[in-house]
Amino acid sequence: MGFFDRFSTDIGIDLGTCNTLIYVRGKGIVIDEPSVVAVEKGTKRILAVGSEAKNMLEKTPSNIIAIRPLADGVISDIDSCERMIKYFIQKITPKHQIIKSTRMKIGIPSCVTDVERRAVIEAALKAGAKEVEVIEESKAAAIGAKIPIFEPAGHMICDIGGGTAEISVISLGGMVVTSSIRVGGDKFNEALVKHVKSVHNLIISHQAAERLKIQIGNAAPDKTIEKMELKGTDAITGLPRRLEIDSVEVREALKEPVRLIVEEIKNVISQTPPELASDIIDCGIVMTGGGSMLKGLPKLISKETGVPVILVENPLECVALGAGQAFELFKDMSTDRSVYDSLND
Repeated sequence: MGFFDRFSTDIGIDLGTCNTLIYVRGKGIVIDEPSVVAVEKGTKRILAVGSEAKNMLEKTPSNIIAIRPLADGVISDIDSCERMIKYFIQKITPKHQIIKSTRMKIGIPSCVTDVERRAVIEAALKAGAKEVEVIEESKAAAIGAKIPIFEPAGHMICDIGGGTAEISVISLGGMVVTSSIRVGGDKFNEALVKHVKSVHNLIISHQAAERLKIQIGNAAPDKTIEKMELKGTDAITGLPRRLEIDSVEVREALKEPVRLIVEEIKNVISQTPPELASDIIDCGIVMTGGGSMLKGLPKLISKETGVPVILVENPLECVALGAGQAFELFKDMSTDRSVYDSLND
């Protein structure tokens, strides 16, 4: 098989609310761009996709619309999602090459409905895939994080993306307990926007809230108090205004979405069979996804649960890596059909 044949055969996709990552067998992660599409109003002609389109969010003139095709981990605009996937696939495919046998495996939250699941598959098929399968995000993340999921032992993973947080206990290749809530990085941003407006009468964009979260956002008390300047619109006068905010206030603003995630982790642990729970105490909770990178979050979860927490080295890449590597894993495990079936329950 030639280089470009391999390049376009098996593709793993993390179709995230905030970012889309694409893994290609033999090449690794080849796309990591924002899940945003900018189109011309009326004609629906695509003007930009990914990073370039994200820069247009909340800054476009009346004839241009910047769309985020996914919300809370699921497709909200199937046409834009299909065009976004097609754009990314064409971006990694050599010119004049026709993709005849592209197989895609896409990570999705376990909380999606059958209608939402079909929408993901339909968008990928319309984008040019020959075969499409979906895989639960936490299972894909576990594979990408190199967790030995086929062992007769309990492994707990918490994948916090832009739209959802999915917590699962995996043993013998199957999901023993799993739960997914629609709380993630976007809810962190929304909490900051709401707090700044209600407390300081300052309206800030979601992009500004995201920068605030990344730079001084935190979930647990820290020795150093950090500060950051925000720029926005005064909610009373309508004029531009600056505001300095510190990390203690940011932590308070993030308290509610963080609490929801911690409570869901506790809920999953409480539903885990005792033998597997004892394994989790030994192995710890593995955290993946961009939301898990919130400063102090692993420390807080460990304190609240009494279980060690491990943040993987590349948390943003795990779902895409796992979805793509699942093709090879299934091939290696082809003699054991029961394992294959358990991964596709």
